[in-house]
Amino acid sequence: MMAKAFDEMTALGSDTRSGYELVKSWLANTPTDLLKQRQHEAELLFRRIGITFNVYGDAEGEERLIPFDIIPRILTRPEWDRLSKGLTQRVTALNMFLKDVYGKAECLRAGIIPEDLVYRNPYFRPEMLGLNLPHDIYVMIAGIDIVRVDADTFYVLEDNARTPSGVSYMLENREVMLRLFPELCSRHRIAPVENYADELLNSLKSLAPRSASGDPTVAVLTPGPFNSAFYEHSFLADKLGAELVEGRDLYVRDNVLYMRTTEGPKRVDVVYRRVDDDFIDPLSFRPDSVLGVPGLMSAYRAGNLTLANAVGTGVADDKAVYSYMPEIIRFYTGEDAILKNVPTYRCREPDAVRYVLEHIEELVVKEVDGSGGYGMLVGPKADKATCAAFREKLAAHPEKFIAQPTLALSTCPTFVGEGVAPRHVDLRPYVLTGADGVRTVPGGLTRVALKEGSLVVNSSQGGGTKDTWVIDPFRPGMASEAQTPIVIHSPEPPVVDGATPEAALQQSQSQS
Repeated sequence: MMAKAFDEMTALGSDTRSGYELVKSWLANTPTDLLKQRQHEAELLFRRIGITFNVYGDAEGEERLIPFDIIPRILTRPEWDRLSKGLTQRVTALNMFLKDVYGKAECLRAGIIPEDLVYRNPYFRPEMLGLNLPHDIYVMIAGIDIVRVDADTFYVLEDNARTPSGVSYMLENREVMLRLFPELCSRHRIAPVENYADELLNSLKSLAPRSASGDPTVAVLTPGPFNSAFYEHSFLADKLGAELVEGRDLYVRDNVLYMRTTEGPKRVDVVYRRVDDDFIDPLSFRPDSVLGVPGLMSAYRAGNLTLANAVGTGVADDKAVYSYMPEIIRFYTGEDAILKNVPTYRCREPDAVRYVLEHIEELVVKEVDGSGGYGMLVGPKADKATCAAFREKLAAHPEKFIAQPTLALSTCPTFVGEGVAPRHVDLRPYVLTGADGVRTVPGGLTRVALKEGSLVVNSSQGGGTKDTWVIDPFRPGMASEAQTPIVIHSPEPPVVDGATPEAALQQSQSQS
């Protein structure tokens, strides 16, 4: 039986937690119909902007909106500073770990992690052995998934070290909140996220190869418009001021990567890739790939190209490797992990798998290389037949699974069909690493499980997103402002490109 979930606005009682005073007042004094109208307007804005995604395997193949919740999630500055320190420590250790496993492998010789978890890992790339990367940085962009269980305890749920997605939603969520709720936003000192693109571009350019020009050229490599995250790829390229390219737009000559342009070939120094390792170079990996660039790895190995993130970083996102992160952090930094791991049963170990098989109805069981909410069992929410089928898979291949206790994830107030109700959330902060160090973007992307009681926040499983505010304490005099009701003064919908959202949507539909 799960413990009662910690509510981030009211804790376990009726008192309002620090940071939520104005939000609680706003919710108490704004009619439900008006909130519902704003929720509808937010959806229209997202449709107008074009923020959609596809779910692979969806029989209808239609594009979907990721639902957006209009009630922000609040983190106070002290809470964020604690998280930021832990994230910096963790990503620093991840980069040291990857440099080591593709270099001297000291952690393997010291017995910190079993060799087979690295060398038999499907994401381990022998092509990276002995390769020297600029400033020894493998993970330039990390998305570290965090869950909360009480006022003081945050756990890392998983590390995303390959191509963490969702940053476009973080940025667009903030834009929509500023447009729909300027009164509420102006009453808080909210840490900005708008400088993310500048920070990312600076980090990428700082890791350009030595042979690059004084102003390195950055390109965003996408699989193309049929990819589920294509909107984000094009969004990021636009924000970075970089070219959005597909494999067919690039070629390698004399171990240098070039981009075809109307003015002739142009050298590319840094590629922010959203193409998986397997497909990035048909000469090195899958020969049937038409998404990559023949010879790309030759340019990479020659030191004439930087790839973000580096090839082979998937070793660090493996969920079995994740279970060793406390030991990995201690080995490389000499410090205890600031952010805890969720207690994890490694099913490759006989005692652990025996326990999991006997208690599967109480646990969350995950495939070690699973993602997106797929390949997992939430025991307390599953029926007997599903648990039995999963038990068979686990017994047949225990090395492919880990298991964790079912945490009582924190909840945040969320606007749902019947009004405001608590829903479970997680947090994906984004961490950038460049030549000059590690930067954390204040807040990140909050994902929310919109179904009552659900713990699965992934968009592919019906989850939504929230704007995440890192706020400083009230300014002098703001204590009295907290007692002043905040309402939406005008029921008039905001203007989008010279038209209301409804008119803009009608116009776009008539043009399609």
